[in-house]
Amino acid sequence: MQRNVEKFGISDKRGRKRTSTDHYATDSGLKEPAACQTCKAIYRNKRWQLDAEDADQIRRHSETHWVNCPACQKVSERYPEGVLTLRGDYLWSHEEEINNILANEAQNAMAKNPLQRIIQTFRDGDSLVIETTEQKLAEHLGRTLNRAHRGDLQIDWSETPRACRVSWERWQ
Repeated sequence: MQRNVEKFGISDKRGRKRTSTDHYATDSGLKEPAACQTCKAIYRNKRWQLDAEDADQIRRHSETHWVNCPACQKVSERYPEGVLTLRGDYLWSHEEEINNILANEAQNAMAKNPLQRIIQTFRDGDSLVIETTEQKLAEHLGRTLNRAHRGDLQIDWSETPRACRVSWERWQ
């Protein structure tokens, strides 16, 4: 007797809807080999990578397609998908240490996924605002900062436009 059992996680993707709403990512992928003109990341096996060994070979290859990766497009157009806002007296008395923590975490995230980057950091009144190319990076930076320095962390995932707003504050 054979039962009709639904299997999840199998490679058959019929009937599933697209979960990514990133307008900068291509649906069909890019022709390989490809490299980013700006950051020199390489596109291989349908994903962007930072691989120093293979990167030089791919960049010298005559059939390499030179494009701008989605992260470089977001940086050039200043299109943040994540915004981390830091507030409080504690921030300014520990500014250097907090900036070092966030820079190290952003560097580690970019090593794993070159599309996760900080677009810009700026001061807005008494707040420090950090804009990121990916929603998850803003959330990750906020959670890391909260683990290190304890404060009031709030994470807001809005749907339109899809973005992650993270705020952290500590006054003492």
